[in-house]
Amino acid sequence: MAVYTEVTAQDLNRLLADFELGTLVAHKGIEGGIENTNYFVTLKSPAGQEQEFVLTLFEEFTQEEMPFFVELTSWLAERGSPVPAPFKDRDGIALKQLHGRPALLLPRFAGSHVAPEELRPAHCASAGTALAQLHVAGSDFYLHRQAHRGVFWWRRESQQIVSRLSEEDARLLSTEVQNFDTLRAAKLDLPMGVIHGDLFHDNALFNGTDISAILDVYNAATAYLLYDLAIVANDWCARPDGSIDVEREAALLSAYNSVRPFTDDERQAWSQLTRTAAMRFWLSRLIPWLGIEQAGRQGVEMKLKNPDELKRTLLHRIEQPSQLP
Repeated sequence: MAVYTEVTAQDLNRLLADFELGTLVAHKGIEGGIENTNYFVTLKSPAGQEQEFVLTLFEEFTQEEMPFFVELTSWLAERGSPVPAPFKDRDGIALKQLHGRPALLLPRFAGSHVAPEELRPAHCASAGTALAQLHVAGSDFYLHRQAHRGVFWWRRESQQIVSRLSEEDARLLSTEVQNFDTLRAAKLDLPMGVIHGDLFHDNALFNGTDISAILDVYNAATAYLLYDLAIVANDWCARPDGSIDVEREAALLSAYNSVRPFTDDERQAWSQLTRTAAMRFWLSRLIPWLGIEQAGRQGVEMKLKNPDELKRTLLHRIEQPSQLP
């Protein structure tokens, strides 16, 4: 959640003129993250009360790609998932444009982030429950979307960067891409639906050990539900050396299973999907780490995430496969 596009008070006032939420008091850019521009926005209501909002400008998506996310977040919020659904203007329109970029005005949720070293089994249990509830809430969502960093993306990108890798890393990456293709060809009965796609621990807010908000739903897509859980397990339950804290993972999986029980085929696929999830994020971190520029990022200074973190998790998942309860 970085600031790539500068937004002035004048820009905001023009945008706010379409809404009936109040007048601008202050706004401040939110640093961190890598994909969108975000601002905290403070408004004063007609009754004189101040309220906090978030303005998000989308740096990668076109206006035509955004309705999926507008509809999805509204759908999930209506069904009790703690995701930020956009406000609509007086004409019932949520999707706006600012500086040529799609823009949404969103609620700011209460709660705080939890540092990775402070994550406990109770936090992971809350994540498992919340993710399963999101999956159930989205099970009959009427739109579908292919992940923009899914199977076709990692096939293409892995082929393009293998020449930049060591022989060992190139073989590891290619093997994991092929392993997922083998899993798909097995035609297991793996439930599909809406997934978050990026529920790392820094995309959640907490009140105590309970999740109060699930943020950044803009990697959402239609995919294997279990793959979404694997993404969470690899981040929330990993130690710095890439090994998995079995107590945290057990709490995560048990809580998820209590809301949406696993199928026998999911138990068969779980170990490979934990590897696939680690591979996907290893690859997405490798690309900028190797100095390969991405669309919309040229000339922008970013704080890079070390790809070796996910490589260590991938190697651990290979050496010590996990099992579902």
